[in-house]
Amino acid sequence: MNKIFEIPLYSYQRSDDQDASSPVRHPVVVIGAGPVGLAAAIDLAQQGVGVVVLDDNDKVSFGSRAICFSKRTLEIADRLGLGDPLVDKGVQWNLGKVFFDDRKVYEFNLLPEEGHKRPAFINLQQYYFEEYMVQRVRDLQEQGAPIEIRGRNKVSAIGTHDDHVTLEIDTPEGSYNLEADWLIACDGAGSPTRQMLGLDFVGRVFEDNFLIADVIMEADFPTERWFWFDPPFNKGQSALLHKQPDGVWRIDLQLGWDIDKEREKQPENVIPRIREMLGEDVKFELEWVSIYTFQCRRMEKFRHGRVIFAGDAAHQVSPFGARGANSGLQDTDNLCWKLKLVLNGQADESLLDTYDVERIHGADENILNSSRSTDFITPKSEMSRLLRDAVLDLSEQYEFARPLVNSGRLSLPCTYEGSSLNSADALNGPERSAPGSPCPDAPLGDGYLLPQLADRFTLLTINADAPDSFEEAGITVHRLALSTQDDKTRALRERYLGDNDSAVYLIRPDQHVAARRPSFDDSQFRAALRRAIGKEHSA
Repeated sequence: MNKIFEIPLYSYQRSDDQDASSPVRHPVVVIGAGPVGLAAAIDLAQQGVGVVVLDDNDKVSFGSRAICFSKRTLEIADRLGLGDPLVDKGVQWNLGKVFFDDRKVYEFNLLPEEGHKRPAFINLQQYYFEEYMVQRVRDLQEQGAPIEIRGRNKVSAIGTHDDHVTLEIDTPEGSYNLEADWLIACDGAGSPTRQMLGLDFVGRVFEDNFLIADVIMEADFPTERWFWFDPPFNKGQSALLHKQPDGVWRIDLQLGWDIDKEREKQPENVIPRIREMLGEDVKFELEWVSIYTFQCRRMEKFRHGRVIFAGDAAHQVSPFGARGANSGLQDTDNLCWKLKLVLNGQADESLLDTYDVERIHGADENILNSSRSTDFITPKSEMSRLLRDAVLDLSEQYEFARPLVNSGRLSLPCTYEGSSLNSADALNGPERSAPGSPCPDAPLGDGYLLPQLADRFTLLTINADAPDSFEEAGITVHRLALSTQDDKTRALRERYLGDNDSAVYLIRPDQHVAARRPSFDDSQFRAALRRAIGKEHSA
């Protein structure tokens, strides 16, 4: 058994706030030290915003939990200063295979093109992800960044006010009170914050359960995602196999609806199922076992005054498609630059309403895809099953049927189509880089484009003249000047110019496109910047 589960990473230490004569107010308090809460805290601290993370635990999560981290998450992690350790430790993969009974019916490549710094996915246990994030917090603290994690600090009561939030916190040495200008709730699917505020989810709970088992074994399976429909070892159901670091393999087995969950988790019931899958000769050891029920739900709103919800606290999807933790990090990626501008007085609080709109759009997209995956994986009628099985049979030989196979539409970055922060598209360029889209990566000499488009508004010019910087509404926009003369792979041209000879882009701090035009126009880009921070309704 991996002992990392037992190591306190942020042990309880008495805080000066506990001895203060009146509640101390912090700019931001984050509840929850999982991947989403730590991502929010790191992002804010890197921008100089004081942030305190509260968690009633003091260790990493027990079990591997989230394991599939997408290319977009890795790009966000690069911006947070921890992409390299994640990728160095993780198992990289781009290829997936789909089986029906004992036949491979087709395979797919999630990153078929070259010229990206990061792979389509890595597999990495959540406890490693959290460990590297805590280490990043420690590094920031050594550099003097205003960030703190308080373990065994359980929030027991929350009071909301027009200009702040109050918190009552229980510790091993008694309770104390804090205040926060803003509170970010990242406290998971069962979110005590949500419950204390009397809020709830809307959505579906599907009638099916899956067994998750982390198995330690030496096996020669390739580093790929394998998904089975109706396999011989789990007839009438489905199964999934993923490789993780340290000789750990993730196995998901569909169990059906009417089961005794506690009984099914017992080793004497789990081990025979896995042995039937792997074969009698394969030696393995159980590391972690859990059972989950498909759920596709979200809160009606993610922002409630000064309390903002992110990650599983705000929305839940079934695990197929790796949309949980990955969408949570896209939440914080969207939120933190906006919150920084509001705290600095450079944007109105209404800018945070666009977090609500944009990330609800992202959550609905994830829920739609996850629901469709669940309906395909677990047909609810005999006719649905016959149709699904026909699609699987056809996919073995016919290309047209393969897009219809749905073993979990894997997580992709969200495009904020129709966002009020987007300017009208004035460049007939590639759709993948239209306003609202996350910037696609591209090779630049010895490096890559995305690391140069982080944490600030950037004016990206390609074969176009523009000032080195300009200031509008108290925000300075810096230029990144590129030329296709150095674009040996043509990736920059294909991903940003299309058939155009030149282009100018306004890029948000979260690397999403706010505006684009064939050339620089001072008044147009000033208006686009005001629009991107919520200060102008048209551009």
